[in-house]
Amino acid sequence: MADQVSLTELLHHPVRWRVVQALNNRTLTTGGLAAELPDVATTTLYRHVATLVSAGVIEVVAERRVRGAVERTYALAAPPPAPEPGSVSAEELRGMITSFLAGLSADLERYATGAAPDPVRDGLSMRQAALWLSDDELADLGARLTEVLGPVLEQGEAPGRRRRLFTTVVVPAPE
Repeated sequence: MADQVSLTELLHHPVRWRVVQALNNRTLTTGGLAAELPDVATTTLYRHVATLVSAGVIEVVAERRVRGAVERTYALAAPPPAPEPGSVSAEELRGMITSFLAGLSADLERYATGAAPDPVRDGLSMRQAALWLSDDELADLGARLTEVLGPVLEQGEAPGRRRRLFTTVVVPAPE
């Protein structure tokens, strides 16, 4: 897996960010990725997939012969270890925040400009709540969210299911 600085730089590119998002909890071939990113030229997509594979961010999980060519199926590689406290510089942190917000903004823009968006029907939700929590209470909240979301995150594609992106951000508010 790429180190934290390299990962930040890698995912700062919008196409690579979208590839990683498309592979979140699923596997896709390059053709499947192309269908998810129809606005990205095929050669550009192949180049960015190769970059992510070389960096260890995504991996080939299957290969099969199709009309003389090899079709590869990709998945996210194991997540990188969490950085040690105090090991992320302010510049690296700004890069990670920028990458995250740019990807989230692009996801929302694609939804808003898609075919007949209906936030109520589609379950679009954007909320912010102030929580007063000790460090231990925050850790407990994280563990409970993991317990609740774990089974849902393991579900795959199935008839009647629509892929939905669930985003959380916990930010320490000013004192």
